[in-house]
Amino acid sequence: MTAPFPPIRGGPRAEYRPLKPEDGKKAVELVREALPFFRAGEPITHPDHIDVPVLYMNFGIDRIHYNGKAKMPRPKGAPPHGSATTDPKEAREVIERVLKEARVLDAAEFREPEDCWIIPVAWKSFIILHVRVSREGEELIPDYGLTEEVRRYGTL
Repeated sequence: MTAPFPPIRGGPRAEYRPLKPEDGKKAVELVREALPFFRAGEPITHPDHIDVPVLYMNFGIDRIHYNGKAKMPRPKGAPPHGSATTDPKEAREVIERVLKEARVLDAAEFREPEDCWIIPVAWKSFIILHVRVSREGEELIPDYGLTEEVRRYGTL
């Protein structure tokens, strides 16, 4: 099964449609099938940290904040600290290894403003990615801002 991308969406739909647990389960399974194909992109260096974009079919899915001192990712929600003096090549290699060890959690959060499911991906005890999936649980939704940022800096 492939995980096609939908076109860029407008705002949420106006009509009420009830959420179904089956759709959340389908979203979790879709991310589980796609996870082996996620790869680390070229790190994006900021003045105080490094972000490593996670790509699927050359679209950005989410970014992982890299902790250069500990040589591991930071959990979601933990603001990046430190310096960007870490070697970007090392950051990418570490995140590639982390993605091979990552697992999809068996849960889904729904975000009404975005009209999509958020599926958490964990490494060890850290949630490191939030993957967006369509309301029906059938399509991955890229992080279009991240995709544009990656393309702007010519790292694809």
